[in-house]
Formats: sequence, C-alpha cells, structure tokens
Amino acid sequence: MKKYFDIIVVGAGIVGAATAWQLGLKYPNKSIAILEKEGSPANHQTGRNSGVIHAGVYYKPGSLKAKFCRQGLEETLHFCEQYDIPYRQCGKLIVATNALEESRLPALYNNCMTNDLAPDWIDKDQLKSMEPNISGSSAVHVKHSGITDYVSITQTFLKLAQAQGAQIFYNIQVQQINESTDKVIIETTDSSNQTLECDFMINCAGIYADELIRRQGLNCDFSILPFRGEYFRLSKRCDNIVNKLIYPVPDPELPFLGVHLTPMVGGYLTVGPNAVLALGKEAYRKTDAKPSDLYSMFTYSGTWKLMSKHLSSGIQEFRDSMSKRGYLKRVNKYCEFIQLDDLLPYRPGIRAQAVSQSGELLHDFEFVKSAQTLHVGNAPSPAATSAIPIAKSIVEQI
Repeated sequence: MKKYFDIIVVGAGIVGAATAWQLGLKYPNKSIAILEKEGSPANHQTGRNSGVIHAGVYYKPGSLKAKFCRQGLEETLHFCEQYDIPYRQCGKLIVATNALEESRLPALYNNCMTNDLAPDWIDKDQLKSMEPNISGSSAVHVKHSGITDYVSITQTFLKLAQAQGAQIFYNIQVQQINESTDKVIIETTDSSNQTLECDFMINCAGIYADELIRRQGLNCDFSILPFRGEYFRLSKRCDNIVNKLIYPVPDPELPFLGVHLTPMVGGYLTVGPNAVLALGKEAYRKTDAKPSDLYSMFTYSGTWKLMSKHLSSGIQEFRDSMSKRGYLKRVNKYCEFIQLDDLLPYRPGIRAQAVSQSGELLHDFEFVKSAQTLHVGNAPSPAATSAIPIAKSIVEQI
C-alpha cells in the first residue's frame, strides 16, 4: 500500500462509498483511497437498516434532511434502475389509531405537501379497502416511498469508484489525524501500523465520526450515542398481509419513527425497529457492552440530560425490548393479525444519533470542517436514501 493519496475517505458505508464515487467523477486524475476498519463494506448502519427509500415526510421544510431526502429519493430510484438493483416503490401508509395520533397527522400531511410529495388523506373505510389487515381511524398515503437493498447499492458505488481508479483498503482503523499546513497525516492500526498522508481527508465513519473529529483536535460540541433498533422477521404466513409500508404516527419530539411493517425486497416482512440506548457503539446484542464506550457515554453531560428529558419513553422502549409481548402490543395497535409466534429473530441495527451537550437530539445533518478535512459529524436517517446528494454536497464543499 502506498502512503500518499490526494484524497482519503474514511468509512466504506453507503455515504463513504457514494462520496468516493462522486469524487472520482469530479476529479478523475486524483488518487483516492477508502479506509474501512472492517473486512468488507456496509457492515453496520448501512447493512442493518430497514431498507426503506424515504420520501421526506417527516423533515422540516428547508432543512438539509428535507432537501437531501427529496433529491435522494429520485436519485436512488434512478440508480437502482440504471444498475439493476432490486427495489420496489410500494408506497407508505402512516396510520393513526387514537385521538393523539389523529391530532398529529395533519402536520405530517402538510409537510408532505410542502415537500412536494402529493399525499392522499385516507379515511377509515379507504384504509380498510387498501390494506384489509390494517386498522386505523385515518391515514396519510405517500406513494413515493419504497424499499431497496442498500448493501447492493453500496457495493455498486464502490465498484464504480474502483473503475475510476479509487483503491479500497479493509481492516485499517484510523487512530490519529494530524493536519499540517500542506497535508493531513493519518496514523492507522493494521498489520503494519502505517502512517498515511493526503491533501484532503473526508470522515464518513458513521457512529465513530465524533471520535475522529476529536482525535484531530477539532471542536466537537456533540457526541454520537448508539441506539439499538431491534427488528423481528415475521413468519411466512405473514408475508403477504400488507402491500405497502405501514408506519405509526411518530412522536414529533423524537427522531425515531416507531415500529413499522416493511415488505422487504426478498419477499418477506419485517417489523421494527424500536430504539433502546445501547451499551456500546457496536452493541448489537442486549448483553453486549464495551467499557470504553460506556465511560464516554456516561461521562458526557448530554447523555444524562437526554435521559431525564425522555425518561418515560426511554423506560417504555426498554420494557418493550425485554418483552416480546410489549413489542407485539405496539404492532397490534394497527395490525391485529400478527401473533406472538410470528415474531422471529432478525438482525438488529445501531443508529448513530448526535446529542448536544444540553441533551438535545440533533435532527439535521452536521458537518465539521478544517482547511484540509471535512467530517460528516451527524448523518441521521434518511442518510441511506440521501447518500448521493450528501456525496455531491461534500464534493462541492471541498
């Protein structure tokens, strides 16, 4: 492995892969390297999400989330068509089941209108006609939403980047970043503990992005906390009980969208995720814990302030995580067809959520910059849907 590159991208998840591809298009004569600490791409958030192509229902008009998601929807669908990646634009129903949810639904409908999604307001009878196994008093129908395979998309981004000359190096972890007047020096941990140099570095390390910002010595006024999302695969008898994505009406104070039904591109149905504060950045199992991550989390003032603000919902999430019956109760609010025996094991995911020192959840994308580095500090959902416009924005910023 050579030691100098014009540009180094850290992270081979979907945002890093898209960025490397876009860099190659913009700078065909530059040497580009992608560093990934795992032995293959898309091992974490990219490969463990629900596969939904979001349309931009929930995001504040004018925010980067809304802008990137709306652009990303179209570009993701086009990319899937162009490179024969499986997808289905099945549409989404956001279903209200009680008076509180009914009161929150008009705001989502108006958001859809503002974000150019042409939603349909669905009454109880129309809902039953569209989805006989779903119960609710009303719903918003968003026909633009869909599902895909984000691992396949990431792999395709990387193949395109490699065809343009980019090199990918696996099993290499960044330990330290030092920026001088004319270059960036990156110390790594691998079989030979190499030191790499580049003119410009882009940090797309996902849940570890804040750590790399601090390792460079830059100011980072937030920390990324890990929230484990637990899913179930439904038994085969449930494969065809819905045609569309089925979502509950979310709490507008939280960035999580609730336990939803997703017809996957593989032909089966999943339900999830919940959102439980995990005991480590890669703590996928309930029993997983990493002492260094725990120390960082619980010595950070924002963690305690966040927990105090959302104590009730946090306790409820934890309770439902420990009890399949509690989880099932949330699903049965809108789908009574599903029974306890239908909840089969499925891989969990970790969501990287940036939290401010005051305990506020950062809802939008966050970038931290220096003269020769750009860090994607917060890339919340819908980052997978938005990967191409995020990558284009990064290229424009450097």
